[in-house]
Amino acid sequence: MRDSLRSAGLSGLLVCLSVTSGCAAAPAVEQATAVPTNSVGTTIPPASVDASASPSAAAASATDLSGRTIVIDPGHTGGWTSKWGTQKVPNGIGGTKPCNSSGTATNGGYSEHAYNLAQAQALAEALEARGATVRLTRTDDSTASADLCVNHRADLANELQADVLISIHADGNTGKSNRGFHLIVSPSMKGGTAVEDKSEALAVDLRTKLESGTAMPRSNYIGKGTALSVRSDLGTLNFAKRPAVMLEMGNMMNVTDAALLPSASFRTQAAQALAAGIAQYLG
Repeated sequence: MRDSLRSAGLSGLLVCLSVTSGCAAAPAVEQATAVPTNSVGTTIPPASVDASASPSAAAASATDLSGRTIVIDPGHTGGWTSKWGTQKVPNGIGGTKPCNSSGTATNGGYSEHAYNLAQAQALAEALEARGATVRLTRTDDSTASADLCVNHRADLANELQADVLISIHADGNTGKSNRGFHLIVSPSMKGGTAVEDKSEALAVDLRTKLESGTAMPRSNYIGKGTALSVRSDLGTLNFAKRPAVMLEMGNMMNVTDAALLPSASFRTQAAQALAAGIAQYLG
């Protein structure tokens, strides 16, 4: 990328273009029942509270995104079909790719597309509590339209001139010990260098809050310890003219991560962390 990455100490970013590092395709499956704890002993920490914060500071925090517009893209869709998903669309760098994949799933049957929507809804609630205007690219898990192809996922954010676009996903890497979240930025955004730089700054702030506010660690297999990845193959990011990142919130094929993601308690904490990261970036 650019000198801004190197000077920020992010020279370890990994360019990851293999299909194993993204959301792996899988048939649509049913959503598992959300559980407050998990079966493998991972503790979900309570939401952090700054005891030193004054009432006035807390009130300011609750509305620190007033006047801001955030677009959340819950990746994939439960309405996926082969005919719809495999049609070729522009990829934003002069080529084509399939409209969308079906996404991955845990071995227990919790689908990525269901997780993505549930996490997006939790994040929308957290952002609205801070005063933000929030729009989702999809609000159900059954639609499959042209708007949900990767070449149009950024359209809403572009049209609204949103302050932030965050695309929510979960990974499907088959390495049994591979776990943790990572954030993806593009070096080929329609918004140009200035928007790419802002997207990198957003990714760093989100990483900080996710690491301190949730039980999900940084990825141990993407980004060489940075949990940051640079990819030019993602149409959702390439077509963005506004600051945009893609989040892979964990690895659904890892037993520890798979126990966290279906938990409503974990999703609430992840939402609070993401909202805090967006607020930090925009502050």
